[in-house]
Amino acid sequence: MVPFGIVWGPGQKTPIHDHAVWGLVGVMRGSERARSFGLLPDGTTRPEGDWDYLMPGDVDKLSPVAGDIHQVENAVAAKPSISIHVYGANIGAVRRHVFDAGTSAVKPFVSGYSSPTVSNFWDYSQQVRDVTPSQA
Repeated sequence: MVPFGIVWGPGQKTPIHDHAVWGLVGVMRGSERARSFGLLPDGTTRPEGDWDYLMPGDVDKLSPVAGDIHQVENAVAAKPSISIHVYGANIGAVRRHVFDAGTSAVKPFVSGYSSPTVSNFWDYSQQVRDVTPSQA
């Protein structure tokens, strides 16, 4: 497990994506909103319920067993929001998926990490990307 923080800029959001491992997300400052999606047999995603708002001190949980496909965005229009994430694996090296709501296309990805000033020795994302399907 590698806990890490995310600073969400005003208007910043994710595409619809999964995690493939359990996770906990706690909001420290600002607010996030998340919406769960179900996956139909043809690959189409569909929203499941309304947006859930997370305020400072709130914790959200994710699990592939319970459904971990969602979209997340900063719920504060003019300020950043900050959250802490803990996952059941090194999320920077986990093969995950992005779902295109318009075309039903599913694209695999590895998120990696971003740190412009500090070398990140937890980032195995390039090694994972370089593995061919026969090696996986």
